[in-house]
Amino acid sequence: MADPYSTLGVSKSASEAEIKSAYRKLAKQLHPDRNKDNPKAAEKFSDVTKAYDLLSDK
Repeated sequence: MADPYSTLGVSKSASEAEIKSAYRKLAKQLHPDRNKDNPKAAEKFSDVTKAYDLLSDK
């Protein structure tokens, strides 16, 4: 998996709030229900979700 920070487009010093905000923005853009004609969007959505899960795991 690629660097989760770069996947979400945040710096390594990003706060939890910045990470959450970046995730929500990307999730909204890439959600499969909004991109039914774009199979790559579902793949990117999955990558973004995995990156967020990894960074938000405490």
